[in-house]
Amino acid sequence: MIELSNIYKIFDTGFNQVNALSDIDIKIEQGEFVAIKGPSGSGKSTMMNIIGLLDRPTAGKYYLGKNDVSTLNDNKRSLIRRNFFGFVFQNYNLIPRLSALRQVEMPLIYRKDKDKRKKSILALSKLGLGDRIFHSPVKLSGGEQQRVSIARALVGEPKVILADEPTGALDSKTGEEIIKIFKSLSDEGITVIMITHDNLVARKAERIIEMKDGMVVEE
Repeated sequence: MIELSNIYKIFDTGFNQVNALSDIDIKIEQGEFVAIKGPSGSGKSTMMNIIGLLDRPTAGKYYLGKNDVSTLNDNKRSLIRRNFFGFVFQNYNLIPRLSALRQVEMPLIYRKDKDKRKKSILALSKLGLGDRIFHSPVKLSGGEQQRVSIARALVGEPKVILADEPTGALDSKTGEEIIKIFKSLSDEGITVIMITHDNLVARKAERIIEMKDGMVVEE
């Protein structure tokens, strides 16, 4: 499903050039649960941004399915990103004044989906939040907020979930619950790519891609 071939990412600071990624070659199959692990500055978040079409590689090829998406224009990248990926972040990225239901509806509002309410309620109920749909973030626990963000990522029926340190703001027990959700999504055929610096969290995935200094050092 996902193939990065000889990917480089160079940032020009104006004073020097920083090699954020160097000669990256990886393949990720449909339905895999993969952890990309490494310390701060290892390039793992840059890799996630390129996979999620939030950034472009400086050199190399990125194949999504059989299509090279590394050189697409912004409109085509945006369309693929909206339809293909769901994003989950460490700090949830929820809007304080909106209910859980409205948070999950947001991606479908942009798509002008007439069934947005029904689909959003189903997504929240699937994650055990059927009785919390009208609660704002301040009335939800950290784990519940993260489940809302997962429901928001899932409501558009993505092929791939990209999760950036999804357990980083949670206690260990709640983090385990989130990992179980990702495992169940993988079992359903959704590819889950999780960014983490935590060895214990990474070991919960089916496969670990370990990064250091912008390079893959172990798989």
